[in-house]
Formats: sequence, C-alpha cells, structure tokens
Amino acid sequence: MEIDIEYLLWLQNFRESTDNILTPFFNLITTIAAAGLIVIPIFIYWCINKRSGLYILVSIGISRFINSILKLTFCVYRPWIRDSRIIPDKVAIKDAGGYSFPSGHVMDSTPIYGGLAVLCRKKAAFISWLCALMIILTALSRNYLGVHTPQDVVIGALMAIFALWLTSKIFAYIYAHPEKENILMISGLIICVIVLLYVELKTYPQDYDSNGKLIVNYDSMIKSSLPSIGEIAGLIIGRYLDKKYINFQHSGFNFKGVFLAVTGLIIYYFVFIEFRHVLFNMNHITRLARGLLSMTYIIALWPAVIKFFVKVGRA
Repeated sequence: MEIDIEYLLWLQNFRESTDNILTPFFNLITTIAAAGLIVIPIFIYWCINKRSGLYILVSIGISRFINSILKLTFCVYRPWIRDSRIIPDKVAIKDAGGYSFPSGHVMDSTPIYGGLAVLCRKKAAFISWLCALMIILTALSRNYLGVHTPQDVVIGALMAIFALWLTSKIFAYIYAHPEKENILMISGLIICVIVLLYVELKTYPQDYDSNGKLIVNYDSMIKSSLPSIGEIAGLIIGRYLDKKYINFQHSGFNFKGVFLAVTGLIIYYFVFIEFRHVLFNMNHITRLARGLLSMTYIIALWPAVIKFFVKVGRA
C-alpha cells in the first residue's frame, strides 16, 4: 500500500468519524486560497508600495508558470483515480479537476502569504506568523478534503517558496544592474514561447475510464495552463510599458488612492474573473490573451489611469 494513499484514507476516516465537523473550516481555508487573494498584492502595488506589490505579483506569476509546467510534464492523476477508496469532499472536488501534481491552490496562495510574511516580518511579525499558518492550513486542507496527496502540497509549497526566492534574486540583480533589465525581459519572453510550444506539442496520457471517457481531458489541461504563460508575458510587457512610458508611482493610502484602486479592482474582477468564460475561453489564443491582458492591466494600464487622476488632483 502506498503511504500517501494510506494517509489520505486516515484523514478520510477522521472526517467521517467526526461527522465532518472540521470540513466547513477546511473548505473555507481552501476557498480563501482560490478566491481572489491576488487583490492584496494588486492593492499594495497600486496604492501602498509599488516595489513590494510588484515583488509579490512577479512571485505569483512565476509560481503559476512553474505549476503549469509541472502539471503538464508529470500528468499525475487525482487520488480518487489512483485508488477508488478515496472519496473527496463533494464541495472541494468541484474545483479539483485535471492533473493533481503539484497543488494549484498551494502554489497560488503561498507566494501571497509568503510575500506578505517577508514584507511584514519586521514591522508586524504577527502578520508574518499568521501568513505562515495559512500556508500550512491551506496545504493541510487539500489533503484533508481528499483532493491532493501529501507530495502534491509539499512540492507545491516548496516550488512556491522557490518562486519567492527567485523573484528576490531577480529584483536584486536588476537593482544592481538596471541596464540588464531589458535583456532579462527578452529572455523571459523567449522562455514563454518555448514553454508554449512545449505544452502544445508534447504528448499526454490518453487513458479512458469504464465508460470510454478520457480520465483527464488533456486539451482542457493545456487550456488551463495558457493563462499562466500569458501572465508572465503580461508582467514583462506591463513592466516595459511602465518603465518606458508611464513611470507609475503608487498613489498613497488616501481617499483618492483607495478609491482608484478599488475601482480598478472592480473592473479587474468583472473583466478577468466574472466574465472570463464569455470573453476569453473560446480557444487557446483567447486563454493566452486573458493572462497577458490581465497582468498588463495590473502592471501598466490601470496604473496609467491612476497616475493621470493623481496628477490632475495635484495640478
């Protein structure tokens, strides 16, 4: 018997024996991880501290990028596909399609929690400890709900921490060698093209269930990876536009700054989240465009609007 499956069965037995008393709590934890945590670094970038917000946003982009590559490289099936005795929570399974390794929830949320922990470690240590606790609880929640194995969440957390570390090194290098930033950006776009070709051209498992249906629709998984590739391209394009033409500075934590940030977040929510299926889910190109446009909007387009109104207000 595989140890990871034994562990999930033990958690499942605990869930059932306690009449799911902790299930709503862990569903809440996992929902928080997937429900727009990115608005926190966006708000920081637009309103409070540009460099700190950008650090977390780039970390998220790199973490999601790595997650897509790993999922489509290893093509690991979900726990209940590997062993029919695993019965995942019926609420959590709704957001647990496709390949299992590594955990997307963990790799989405860890850069945000981890980035906040790093930024707050000196002035607000309790926030750092709370963020560290949320990383652990998010990982545990995916196991407790039966939708990920321990290796899915452990490797996911480690890769997300690696993304935070790599981002800090990139920022330090650019700070020391600003003339090299354009070369790094071009290199990043080349990597995006290489990864795009990789995920589109590689072969995927084509195993069928007893009803003759693909266990995992690989085309759907390719589509789900494309926004993360587009996000890296959008981060690069947005950064170039900002550096070349906008030179945005955060608005400040004041009424006008908060109002502009909230307005921008509302637009972001409706365009890139609420109506994304209508606007961007037609084919592979529109999925890629969604990621690219969303990050370009965050890094350059709405900051240009903020700068315009803040300038007008000061004139």
